[in-house]
Amino acid sequence: MDELMAGHVAAFEQTVRSTIGLAETFGDADWTRPTELPGWRVKDIVAHLVGVETLLLGEDPAPGHVLPDDLPHVRNALGRMVEPAVDHRRGTPGPEVLAELRVVLDRRMERLAEISPDEPAVLPTGREGTYGELMVFRAFDCWAHEQDIRRAVGRPGNLDAPAAARMFQVVERGLPMIVGKRAGASPGTAVTFEVSGPFAFTRHVEVAPDGRAAFTEEARDGATVLRMDWETFVRLVTGRCTSADVTVGASGDEELAARVAGAMSLAP
Repeated sequence: MDELMAGHVAAFEQTVRSTIGLAETFGDADWTRPTELPGWRVKDIVAHLVGVETLLLGEDPAPGHVLPDDLPHVRNALGRMVEPAVDHRRGTPGPEVLAELRVVLDRRMERLAEISPDEPAVLPTGREGTYGELMVFRAFDCWAHEQDIRRAVGRPGNLDAPAAARMFQVVERGLPMIVGKRAGASPGTAVTFEVSGPFAFTRHVEVAPDGRAAFTEEARDGATVLRMDWETFVRLVTGRCTSADVTVGASGDEELAARVAGAMSLAP
C-alpha cells in the first residue's frame, strides 16, 4: 500500500472506530433517536455502515431480504441499493448491529492491506476510478455519518478528523459549479466562502465572461461573501439541512448569497 492510499485507509479507519467508540456509550434511547437523514434513526446509520462495507467485501449484507415498496425516503437507485441492509436490521438490537460493525471493519482492514490503490473501482458518483479514489469517498461517507450520529445524540466531536480533509477534497471542487451553474451568478460576479471552526478555509470563486465559474487566488473587490462555521458548511453540502435551518452570514449581494446558500447540497 502506497503512502497516499495508506492515509486514506487510516482516515477511514479512524472515523469508523470513533463511531464505534461513541456507540459503545449508548443507552437504549440513543439507538432510536431520529437523524437528519429521512427515514433513518441512529441504529439505521450503523446498519448502513455495516451494509456498505459488507458489499465491498463482495458479500450480501441482507441475504433473502425483500425491500418493501412503501419506503418514502428511498427515492433513487442508490437508495434502493443500500436500504436492504438497513431494513434487514430494523428488528435487531443496536448493540448487535454494533458488534457486526466491529467484525466487518476488522475484515475490511485485513482486505485493504492487500488491495492496490490502482485497482479499478466504481465510485459513488457512478464513474470508473481507482480503489485509492474509492477510499477517499469511504472516509468521506463514514465521517459524514459519524457526524449525523453525533448530532442526533448531542455529542459533538471529531470534526477535525483526517476524514474531514477527505470530505473537503471531494466537495471543494463543486463550489464553482454551485456559484455559476446552480445559483446562476452572472459573468463578472465574484463569491467568497469564509468557513470558520476546526477546519477553517477561505475560497474565492469568480464567473468568467463565458459564464464559467472557477477558483481565483484572491478576493475581488465587491465580492459577495458567505460566512459560516465548518459544521454548517458540512450540513449544507451533504444535504442534511437547507439554508433556512442554519445561520449563514452574508455581505454584498444578499440575494445572490441566499441563492448560493440554497444551492449548496452536493449529496447524490
